Amino acid sequence: MSGGSANAVFYADKYHPIQAGSIDGTDVAPHDNAVLRALICSQAGLYDPFGDPKATGDPYCTVFVGRLSRYTDEETLQKAMSRFGRVKSIRLVRDIVTGASRGYAFIEYETDREMRRAYEDAHHSIIDGSEVIVDYYRQQLMPGWIPRRLGGGLGGKKESGQLRFGGRERPFRAPLRPIPYDELKKLGIPPPPEGRYMTRFQVPPPPRRKTSSIDMEDSPPRRRSRDRVDDSSRRRHRSPTEDDGYRRKSSRDRREESQSRRSERSSNAREETRYSRQRKPVGEDDGHRKRRRSREPGEVSPTEEDGGYKKERTSTEDGSSPDRYHHYRHHRERTHESSHSEHKDRRYHGHRGHSRRSESEDYSR
Repeated sequence: MSGGSANAVFYADKYHPIQAGSIDGTDVAPHDNAVLRALICSQAGLYDPFGDPKATGDPYCTVFVGRLSRYTDEETLQKAMSRFGRVKSIRLVRDIVTGASRGYAFIEYETDREMRRAYEDAHHSIIDGSEVIVDYYRQQLMPGWIPRRLGGGLGGKKESGQLRFGGRERPFRAPLRPIPYDELKKLGIPPPPEGRYMTRFQVPPPPRRKTSSIDMEDSPPRRRSRDRVDDSSRRRHRSPTEDDGYRRKSSRDRREESQSRRSERSSNAREETRYSRQRKPVGEDDGHRKRRRSREPGEVSPTEEDGGYKKERTSTEDGSSPDRYHHYRHHRERTHESSHSEHKDRRYHGHRGHSRRSESEDYSR
């Protein structure tokens, strides 16, 4: 037994004429002739929801608009419903004989998102002075649907005495008496969702499109490289021993590739160095060295001493990389000699200054 309150409600996912005629969804017998007529049509399969030739378009992008004014035309409806999305088509249902509007229409949008926006925001809006109701396309999306003209449908007015519950406008109330589960199961009526009720302020979501295998085949495939696809297929068909060999081989290949990349980078660096040295003038390097150190008078430079240090380096570049160790050692020796000579000069000038000061002191005395 459910202790339902006045605001606890639930909605029907599957249409059954007996349940639609019950205020709490627990009736097991029809209470009027219209419900009995709808039950007979449902059991005999007299209604085909997909048999209407005018019902074209995507049902997941279509909304039902009811309680329209008799004077509302397609242009006014187009302008009012375009606020919620791009309208693809409008079918205003008219009388076959007179051609007058029957007060409801079907509006198809470009996308499902626009349809859901209109479903949520356009409900109870005002069009031509009339408060309209908006629902999803139950004719093709709700299993077991029976239209109003055959005794089914949803909603209705109290004056007619043929109220139908379970829809967005008139949901089922939470039952206040015990639920007859066995009898409902025999009739094929889904029982109320005890303990999982909604409130009247919550909007029941419309059914969403189900992705099938056909839709997945029609959709464009994901972009994957051919190497990755081949690798994944090979990985699926390998045995455990082949898998271990593949891992060892892949690690060895990775090491070889990294070594080859390092050697390639070093060779590129050597080529760039050789190219920059060939483009550099001969006197520029000598002048730079002369500015960095003070050479003793009578000291012979490496270029004058043995035919040029540059020739020695270019000869080594033809076969292999230059001898960096000897170049570094030669540079250190020259730097040490220059610093030693500068130290000697400072000592020499310092003694002379000291002797001059001592002579001036003796002369003053």
